Amino acid sequence: MERRRPKGVTIIGILTIIIGILLLSGGVVLVVLAPIIGQFSFHNSDTSTLASNDSFSFNVNGTNITLPNNSMFPILSGFLSIIGSIMVVLGIAFFVVAWGLFKGKEWAWGVTVILTVITLVISVITIIGGNLGSIFTIIIAGIVLYYLYRKNIKMYFGKIKGQQERSSN
Repeated sequence: MERRRPKGVTIIGILTIIIGILLLSGGVVLVVLAPIIGQFSFHNSDTSTLASNDSFSFNVNGTNITLPNNSMFPILSGFLSIIGSIMVVLGIAFFVVAWGLFKGKEWAWGVTVILTVITLVISVITIIGGNLGSIFTIIIAGIVLYYLYRKNIKMYFGKIKGQQERSSN
């Protein structure tokens, strides 16, 4: 007996692919731009020396930290490379999860629930930080969680046994 994939699962799978595309493309852009950014430096065009503002200072918990401007770009480059690489890996992982959703794999249901809960937590934190646009993310994540916990959806993913399977056992 062939299982029919619910339309909502298809929609969640497509959203997962879109997130994967965004993560993968954003990660590739960061990885490609990181070495270019690492080559930047501040020079005075007249003397080829550092400009008058030759350092960057910031305060961390009462401690003043000063770094030469020319050292900031390689540090930023390394940071962007790491973030970009993580985004590429996550993008690929989202494609795998989407495949699992389309095929009705039990693990895909669990991974989607976990990712949705993480999205909810991050969205609440960003709202506390002042990003009211995250309200839409919370609404969508709430709908996805509600949908994934419906009986017929859990049956599709093999989380609970259907009526026909119980009567034959």
